[in-house]
Amino acid sequence: MVELEQTFLNFLLRHQERHNRTYHFIILMDAITNAAKLIEHYYVTGALKGNWLGADTVNVQGESVMRMDRIANDIVTHHLRSTGRVISAVSEENEERIEMSGDDGRYFVYFDPLDGSSNIAHGLPVGFMFGIAKRNLKGPEDHHLRTGKEFIAAGMFVIPTGTFTLALREAGTWRFHVNETGTFVKPTRMMLPEATKTWELSFNAGNSSTFAPSVQTWIAENQQRQAFRYLGALAGDFHRLLANGGMFMYPAIVAHPDPKKNRPEGKLRLLYEAAVVAFMAREAGGAAVDEHGQPILEVQPQTLHHRTALYVGSPPLVESIARVLQRH
Repeated sequence: MVELEQTFLNFLLRHQERHNRTYHFIILMDAITNAAKLIEHYYVTGALKGNWLGADTVNVQGESVMRMDRIANDIVTHHLRSTGRVISAVSEENEERIEMSGDDGRYFVYFDPLDGSSNIAHGLPVGFMFGIAKRNLKGPEDHHLRTGKEFIAAGMFVIPTGTFTLALREAGTWRFHVNETGTFVKPTRMMLPEATKTWELSFNAGNSSTFAPSVQTWIAENQQRQAFRYLGALAGDFHRLLANGGMFMYPAIVAHPDPKKNRPEGKLRLLYEAAVVAFMAREAGGAAVDEHGQPILEVQPQTLHHRTALYVGSPPLVESIARVLQRH
């Protein structure tokens, strides 16, 4: 017997119909999934075409830019612009907003076109992450940077695994897999396990000595009861977390031997990294907080590339570290 699965497009059409919503979001998501497929094509052929090489430049974050970073950014920007539905976008690779359809559009998109760039040269998994917010349809649009709680959707592709996870506001977090025809199929609702023997902690252990003393103490008291996993790409680590439960941590760096490398506010970008996984976690029954123990989804971005610490995952672990962070 041939096994036939529901496609992502069918899933999304039914979702929009069920909630009496328009086709505009479908057009946007079609562009995003097509962009992801093209990024994956360039990635899997990257070693042969030289796309895994460095580009000898740095981005607005002061980080080295790989050739694949540029390719992915160009692909996503092109596809978003082609929809005619995006007012403006914010990308990790661009210092300023990317203006698109102006007030004729309906959406703001915040994206990291290739999360985990240090994995590129080794052919290890990377991610394409995005958050989507809607314009004010009831009055004049003020173009403010949206908090995560204002997102209507957020998602990520783990490349080159052929997996796509999408969270829809008040409608859950769903995972899809690409089939032999290149179509995303088989929607599976993801729920973060609240208690399981396979809980995992994911953080850069090499940075442990640079974390705040209270965070180091929490790790020492809790890590032996959990499995330890760390891929070095937020999308990949969070992908595991959604299935196995646990917590991903990227604490603030406050005690580095080189003071210039301290990141007291945290290193991850709020709009297109931390808020994206925090939104997906919430829709999967999880939680996320910053270095102050405050919910990530409520943090108001002050700049396009606002940085933050991140603790995201199963509620018992996030709530435990949040109590510590709030006290200190």
